[in-house]
Order: sequence, then C-alpha cells, then structure tokens
Amino acid sequence: MNVDLITRDDLEKFKKELLEEIKRYQQYPRKKGEETRVWLKSYEVRKLLNISAGTLQNLRLNGTLPYNKIGGLMYYRYDDIQKLMDGK
Repeated sequence: MNVDLITRDDLEKFKKELLEEIKRYQQYPRKKGEETRVWLKSYEVRKLLNISAGTLQNLRLNGTLPYNKIGGLMYYRYDDIQKLMDGK
C-alpha cells in the first residue's frame, strides 16, 4: 500500500496553480472595451469561478469572500473576487 503525504507547501503550490488556471479562463470583462462591473450577483460569481452554490455559501460563511445582501439577493464586489483569485 502506497501512502502519499501532502504538506502545507504542496497545498500552497496547488492553490497557486489553480488560481492561475482560473485567471486564464476569466470571463470579465466580457467584451473588449467594456468596463468591469463593480458588483456581481451570486450566479455570476458562481459562473466566473466555476463553483457550486454550496461552495459559494462556504466562502461567505467562513469570511473568505465578503458580500452585501440587499433584499433577498447577495452581491459581491469584483475587486474582492480578484483578491480571492490572486490569493491575497
């Protein structure tokens, strides 16, 4: 039986590689010359990051991704999403 140990450094390396991959497929701004919107709705964030609703909820609950709730909708700042993708 083979056992592989995953270290903290391995996870950091994986995180950087994953974020670089996400950046390559980034969809915003959508069209050349179009300004980036400041606020995105949940479905736009999920599509941008290619994550499920549950993962987005976890990012909200653990404080990784700040949000504002207006009425029944949650909005996320594009800059906060960029920071998350940059690993800051």
